[in-house]
Amino acid sequence: MYAEERQQAIATQVKTRGRIVVSEAAEIYDVTTETVRRDLAVLERLGLLHRVHGGAVSTTALTVIEPGLADRHLVAGEQKDRIAHAAMDLIPRHGGSVLLDAGTTTARLAAQLPELPSLTVVTNSVPIAAQLVTAANIDVHVLPGRVRHSTHAAVGPQTVNALRETRVDVAFIGTNALTAEYGLSTPDPDEAAVKSAMIAAGRRVVVLADSAKLGQEQLSRFGTVDQMDVLITDDAADPSLIRRLESLDLEVVIA
Repeated sequence: MYAEERQQAIATQVKTRGRIVVSEAAEIYDVTTETVRRDLAVLERLGLLHRVHGGAVSTTALTVIEPGLADRHLVAGEQKDRIAHAAMDLIPRHGGSVLLDAGTTTARLAAQLPELPSLTVVTNSVPIAAQLVTAANIDVHVLPGRVRHSTHAAVGPQTVNALRETRVDVAFIGTNALTAEYGLSTPDPDEAAVKSAMIAAGRRVVVLADSAKLGQEQLSRFGTVDQMDVLITDDAADPSLIRRLESLDLEVVIA
């Protein structure tokens, strides 16, 4: 196969499947991984794909545009409700502590917490803090920082520094994207820095992500699969990706 033919085949695969992994392409086309990377560089210059860690994605799969909080509340509402319900099984009982990342799925989880007898909640989300502050059984700790307009989440050095001094039983983390190779990612670097610090603050790390987030990659990576303990997603998730994640010793709960 000539280089031009191989590059056309790679471009077609990325357009059809949305992504390609360097190691898999090297096997398929019987070339070295260095050759595949050169092919991807050529195709990226032509605007046919975006190179990412370990491979490439289609030009429509990678974005730095972040939808607002109100818009995200309208997407996959039923799936997020099921995910939040499943997450309740992982809440520590008898006065434990949790960290709730900002996000629409974690907000749905927060709505169920007043049912518990007692709990300490740490969050960087203004809406979640406001939602829980009237619950007598919830001890709410709000992280400091600059509040982003799009997510209503505190971010920045103050937030990260506060998390370095924080340790909770379970950290519930949201994400804009998740792949086995690249891990967890989000469009905004400030959000990514906070999420990374949240992962470090949890004795156990639980990621809440509806199936639309899986197989996607965003600009800023904040965690890898080996830093996660549990993924809770919905039943529309790609079975092959779930098997790949489970092969990396990640517990996956289908809600």
